[in-house]
Amino acid sequence: MSQNTIRIATFNVNSIKARLPRVTEWLEEAKPDVALLQELKCADESFPHFEIESAGYKAEIHGQKSYNGVAILSRHPIEDVRRGLPGADEMGDDADQARYIEATVKGIRLASIYLPNGNPAPGPKFDYKLRWMERLRAHVAETLLPSERPLALGGDYNVCPTDRDVHDPTGFAEDALCRPESRAAFRALLNLGLTEAWRALHPNAEGKYSYWDYGAGAWQKDNGLRIDHFLLSPQAADRLVECEIDRRPRGREKPSDHTPVVVELTVD
Repeated sequence: MSQNTIRIATFNVNSIKARLPRVTEWLEEAKPDVALLQELKCADESFPHFEIESAGYKAEIHGQKSYNGVAILSRHPIEDVRRGLPGADEMGDDADQARYIEATVKGIRLASIYLPNGNPAPGPKFDYKLRWMERLRAHVAETLLPSERPLALGGDYNVCPTDRDVHDPTGFAEDALCRPESRAAFRALLNLGLTEAWRALHPNAEGKYSYWDYGAGAWQKDNGLRIDHFLLSPQAADRLVECEIDRRPRGREKPSDHTPVVVELTVD
């Protein structure tokens, strides 16, 4: 990596405590400048700051006991931190779900996103997912994009954008990750002018995934889903160098069911 780029990873760790050896191992091996983590499953006071700082990272946390939880880890100063996605009160939603944190690192506005799963669908959980996606779209449109700063929204979106992003399109057709409403809400984000980084660089790729269920030999059979994404503003998309899925952590002992996605952007 040249000195005028920044490598930003998104990684749903599925419990930072349970996965701590895998996370620190990966940080020391991959050495991203910034890591956006999801599904910490711990309160702020329980986050393993010592181990993360020993790996060379400062952390900003938006945690929740046993569920959800997001973080931004960085080798560089983290500035102007915001916890929580606006709009919960207007939508009548539960504001206690720790699913969103944003901050600025080296002039790039970053967000770590853990979008609701939405299953079973249809139903209240699916309705909540769609409301959450509308809140995200509104925040991007009304606050983030008008700033005209480079913006990278990374995380577990719990959406397979197309049938190319799921190993069994027919079997998952009614799943909340693949339903038309979820995909339409994802497209509504893109239609604001955002670029989905991995797909932009791999327009014809199929069978490339970031998540494999623990059961039924999904990893061994490569029966996966691509649900972890980076969405870039025009100012960030102009800086896009590469975006890759790092499969290595998923194949190790006691892994997360997700694996990191890493984007590289030029910086001033």
